[in-house]
Amino acid sequence: MCSRESATLENIKSAGMKEFLDKGFEAASLRAIAKDAGVTTGAFYGYFSSKQALFAALVEKHAAAVMGSFMKAQENFSALPKESQADNMCSTSIKCINEIIDYAYEHYDCFKLLICCSGGTSYENFIHNMVEIEVESTLKFIEVLKQTGHNVPKIDAQLCHIISSGLFNAIFEMIVHDMPKDKAKQYINRLCEFNKAGWEKIMGL
Repeated sequence: MCSRESATLENIKSAGMKEFLDKGFEAASLRAIAKDAGVTTGAFYGYFSSKQALFAALVEKHAAAVMGSFMKAQENFSALPKESQADNMCSTSIKCINEIIDYAYEHYDCFKLLICCSGGTSYENFIHNMVEIEVESTLKFIEVLKQTGHNVPKIDAQLCHIISSGLFNAIFEMIVHDMPKDKAKQYINRLCEFNKAGWEKIMGL
């Protein structure tokens, strides 16, 4: 790609970022994006097949990076000896959440698109997907607790989903409300303390 084409591509991405952040994906106008980028609608299609493709170009690598980090944390925790998982539950969770927040603030606008502006795209269930993974991991952890001699009260998948959904939506409230990173990190640590105490109470730890 020549320098002129590269510059045009970046202009389209920049215009798309601005339009999506302002209006959200569904209300965003492809014509407005093309106009702001200084290209015709026809020229736009020389770079992206659709408005959805442009949105994906802006958020996909960031969605994949965060989900990959999240999955890696889950895998590393599951790989721990069963006897040590209870002692490492909270530290693993706090480390993972802080890594996600750090990444989100390093790529703030793109992450804002993902969390706040993705309705109508394949990314609109991003938080829900994380919750589902967390629920599955929590249920596995509960079985590990039982296997290692803990008398865990009955905790079903629906309750796990409600609690996990509350946690992950709370985490991303920092992005929704444009909270400064230092304040967000303070709230995240308090949120993790709250979540830790709640799970320990429910699990009888």
